[in-house]
Amino acid sequence: QVQLVESGGGLVQAGGSLRLSCTASISLFSINTMDWYRQAPGKQRELVATITSGGGTNIADSVKGRFTISRDTAKNMVNLQMNTLKPEDTAVYYCRATGIRGLDSWGQGTQVTVSS
Repeated sequence: QVQLVESGGGLVQAGGSLRLSCTASISLFSINTMDWYRQAPGKQRELVATITSGGGTNIADSVKGRFTISRDTAKNMVNLQMNTLKPEDTAVYYCRATGIRGLDSWGQGTQVTVSS
């Protein structure tokens, strides 16, 4: 399995921005997809954004236009840029890596809190 370490969470006012990072212990080219999920209290975990080994991206409708996903392959890092944050974006954000041979690893999560 791959080790994933998230960083960048914190407390921000509504309308503000945060940038989350997820660093993998192996090359991103060895991972089929890297995802960002989030889970708010009392809610199911929600897929927010995906980036593939080929660089293709997908953003959930709920955050489209505000969130972007990108990667730095030299650093084995995937980033989630979150702009115009809303209180409903408050959640624990998780990074996930999936790939061949049953690869399915999760990071420990990072808390994002948006105050109104």
